[in-house]
Amino acid sequence: MRLILSAIFALLFATAPALADRFDFPPGFKIQDIATNGAMIHVRSGGKGPAVVLLHGYGETGDMWVPMATDLARDHFVIVPDLRGLGLSSKPAGGFDKKTQAGDLAGVLAALHVTRIDLVTHDIGNMVGFAFATQHPDQVRAFALIDAPIPGMGPWEEILKNPLLWHFRFGGPDMERLVAGRERIYLDRFWNEFSAVPAHFPEADREHYAKLYALPGAMHSGFSQFAAFDQDVIDNRAWLATGARLSMPVLAVGGASSFGPFMADIMRATATDVQAAIVHNSGHWIMEENPTETVQIIRAFLESVK
Repeated sequence: MRLILSAIFALLFATAPALADRFDFPPGFKIQDIATNGAMIHVRSGGKGPAVVLLHGYGETGDMWVPMATDLARDHFVIVPDLRGLGLSSKPAGGFDKKTQAGDLAGVLAALHVTRIDLVTHDIGNMVGFAFATQHPDQVRAFALIDAPIPGMGPWEEILKNPLLWHFRFGGPDMERLVAGRERIYLDRFWNEFSAVPAHFPEADREHYAKLYALPGAMHSGFSQFAAFDQDVIDNRAWLATGARLSMPVLAVGGASSFGPFMADIMRATATDVQAAIVHNSGHWIMEENPTETVQIIRAFLESVK
């Protein structure tokens, strides 16, 4: 299956070499597929220094982090996985609850012989990172979450009432048939409605991600990420009910035209040491809309943690 997916991916991009340059990680980065927890996780890693993990969300892949990885690799060992079912990771039938995906990350770290990390996450990556931090708090030195809520935490029920979030409940065989061959149309809706200025999500990026989400099983996996939210709520609230809280330094980052300072309110319900930051001139897609300020915010936070 991996050979089939790789061949399809190569064919899709054979006619678009210019797009590949935008998503090339720095020289010296290693690209590998790590078998763990019933999935094959596609991982890029490189640089030297303390380890930092970058987790992407829906509508993108680990490729979103190229500018961040390029900066941090100067003095960090940077690890960038594709979440299970997305990008070039395998497309298993299940395991899309975030607790299971935290197990994917644990397996990746074990394979790379990494025992302690900084976490930088976006969108659904926040949810996977949160699950990992609750299960392995001693392995997380610092945690930066960007512009997405955590299922069941803080004002989750109020967040669900936002009509822009109808896609949380969109999925199933008929929905997959509706979007088959129309992945770009479906994804454009996210890139447009959740951007401060839709034109700031570049056309080259849209083409790149639309092709990745058109790979066999990718849209099913994407819908499954959202379908697992109910289980994520159960898991997260069970953890919270024990009286536990995240104790590592947490940076809650919001796009100025998206979650903004509300990100910090969400995280204060789950963590004891929360700082807030805003990415200006940006909606949800911070690495496309304002990568320079986003990188500066993350670097400053990581350097501030002793």
